[in-house]
Amino acid sequence: MLESTIAAIRPLNEPAMVAAGELHGRLTKPAGSLGALEELSVRLAGLAAACPPPLPEPAAVAIFAGDHGVHAQGVTPWPQEVTAQMIGNFLAGGAVVNAFARQAGASVTVIDVGVATPLPPAPSDGAATSRGGVNSAEPRLVAANVRRGTRDLAVTAALTRDEARAAVETGIRIARELIDAGAGILLTGDMGIGNTTPAAALVAAFTGVDPAEVTGRGTGVDDPTYARKIDVVRAALTRHAPDPADPLGVLAAVGGLEHAALAGLILGAAARRVPVLLDGVIAVSAALAAAAFAPDAVGAMVAGHRSAEPGATAALRHLGLDPLIDLGLRLGEGTGALLALPVVTGAVRVLHEVATFDSAGVAEK
Repeated sequence: MLESTIAAIRPLNEPAMVAAGELHGRLTKPAGSLGALEELSVRLAGLAAACPPPLPEPAAVAIFAGDHGVHAQGVTPWPQEVTAQMIGNFLAGGAVVNAFARQAGASVTVIDVGVATPLPPAPSDGAATSRGGVNSAEPRLVAANVRRGTRDLAVTAALTRDEARAAVETGIRIARELIDAGAGILLTGDMGIGNTTPAAALVAAFTGVDPAEVTGRGTGVDDPTYARKIDVVRAALTRHAPDPADPLGVLAAVGGLEHAALAGLILGAAARRVPVLLDGVIAVSAALAAAAFAPDAVGAMVAGHRSAEPGATAALRHLGLDPLIDLGLRLGEGTGALLALPVVTGAVRVLHEVATFDSAGVAEK
């Protein structure tokens, strides 16, 4: 599945991008007046190989959840049980991501790809068209646990290559199911206590930036915990020496199950030429892996926001992506991506609905 998905990813379509750029020049507005929105709409035309591109709707948020063996190193004060408890909150509709999803009219799918605490049986059969699908306001749970949390990356590889592959292919499968059920854009979400530590390790491994510059405070740790967190990331990279040319190996050595699955989601969407709206540092660390698997996958990525975590800025710079909004967010879950969703929709709607100078009878300069 992974190899065939990578093989299906192609560059952006140049004729469609040229057509979108020319259309912008005929719309009733000064050339370039919509700034980054014009570039975004042109790129989405290239992704869809159509001008104008399809409206990015309905939107589907995929929240991948997993736990982390590195939690044992004291990198966060939060107990690991919170991961499973927050899944319950997602499914009950009580989290911030739920509030923002209701506002945006987006569906919420929670995928247990590596939670340590056993969860109740999933209320759906795993198909995106079942109860709580992309056209439903009801969150749904998909049971796809690869293993109950990663191993401690400070001591040994977090995952085997087979486990990392299984998580990536879970993400690909979820992307296919959501798109087959009608999703026009996928939004990345994540949940996992301690997951900013492997995210920092992934960013450092793929970008070459020093761990001290890409490791953040996550949920807001104190100074001693922060220093320990940086030391853990640095020691893990020294121990495992992950090769950025081997993205599956990097994910296995220092990644998390949700990071690997998010990389798969991005690859799966790129193969189907559907945009993926990235959330925060967990998503962009996964996006680095996706780009290492298939550089053309970057064409499907839209950076929703700039996370307050420093690793996010380093990752976005490496990917060549500019975030749509910058509000100092660091929650995860998919919240920043949801807030950016109307911006993406607006960029495309302009190409569909704004009159040209000729059709509106407006004189050009």
